[in-house]
Amino acid sequence: MNKLKKGGEILDVTIEKIVPNGYGLGFAEGLTVLVSLAAAGDRLRVRVNQKKGKTAFASIEEILAPSPDRIEPPCPYFGASKCGGCDFQQMNYDAQLRAKIGIVEDSLTRIGKINFPGAIEIVPSPKPFGYRSRAQWHLDTRRRRAGYFRRNSHDVIDVESCPIITGELQKTLDELRTSVEWDSFWAQRVEIEAASAGEQVSIYSSEIVEPTEEISYEFDGNRYFYDARSFFQGNLYLVPQLVETALGGAGGKSALDLYCGVGLFTLPLARRFERVCGVEASDRAIDAARKNIEHARLENVEVFSDAVGDWLAENSDAAAEADFILLDPPRTGAERETIEQILKIRPSEVSYVSCDPSTLARDLRLLCDGDAYEIRSITVLDLFPQTHHVETVVRLKLK
Repeated sequence: MNKLKKGGEILDVTIEKIVPNGYGLGFAEGLTVLVSLAAAGDRLRVRVNQKKGKTAFASIEEILAPSPDRIEPPCPYFGASKCGGCDFQQMNYDAQLRAKIGIVEDSLTRIGKINFPGAIEIVPSPKPFGYRSRAQWHLDTRRRRAGYFRRNSHDVIDVESCPIITGELQKTLDELRTSVEWDSFWAQRVEIEAASAGEQVSIYSSEIVEPTEEISYEFDGNRYFYDARSFFQGNLYLVPQLVETALGGAGGKSALDLYCGVGLFTLPLARRFERVCGVEASDRAIDAARKNIEHARLENVEVFSDAVGDWLAENSDAAAEADFILLDPPRTGAERETIEQILKIRPSEVSYVSCDPSTLARDLRLLCDGDAYEIRSITVLDLFPQTHHVETVVRLKLK
């Protein structure tokens, strides 16, 4: 196994494209050079920080000739030694969208060994800034700082304003910075989760005694109740398009919603299928899902608190009736046993919603192997502008 080694060399490279994890890809002196915070077309002088075999990880020392896609980052906290929250603010928005399509294509071909012949559609965010309705803030109680971690560290950057969060979250951050009682904390590091929906805001921290307020989001006749402790999509402007992309045209007798969370897809599925089962390992998320189902007065849906692979194995008879399966796993992707159970069930359609192209490609390779499934469409939704993160929906059909 190749071990990471310290670098230090100075190299001149031209960035050919943006690859997974947001690196700019270039070549110099027999090395594949991956450069953070680059733009395709940049000519750069870089410093090698680490090497692994013939791959070097580098940071920008000097921009020799900027890419036409390069812009001045609007956030004063953006940079190599500053806030680690964003890594695409150096590119105009069109370039970000092109880069994300390239990241998905690279993952599919390199990891999944999949050559999709069709076009990959991309849905831009209506708001490239001020869109993010979830945030994780960090407090350094000794230095009295509130903000985000410095890039590649756990050092807290003191952030007064963040251009990607919603106005409601910015107001909450302002209030937090002025009202926090620094001496009331025992721990030096305090983590705060925050979520907003419209004018509603929910915050949670194990170090804060105030109760976590419930908030709700509504679209297409469905209302979702949740709080800062439960996962919900962080770009509410694209939630309707995400659901329609994942479910569009689906309908029938039975559907499974795997990794269902608070029921984002479960509720609309229940209006299209005669029977729906949702499965989620988080008890808190399942409690919220049950409340959302009850509020919607849906009687044809059940949700179960269990590990997805275990539930599928233990309920094989019920699962075998599904003619549509949707899965929306965490960033680590689906467990292998989950994919194996889906291949045993063989529903006529599968919709895979992913927030990580590499684990998506890994799982698709298994689903598309042999005479199993073929990809019908791939759609990228930019739920995370100014970052390399990307949401992808892949619709598959049984061969």
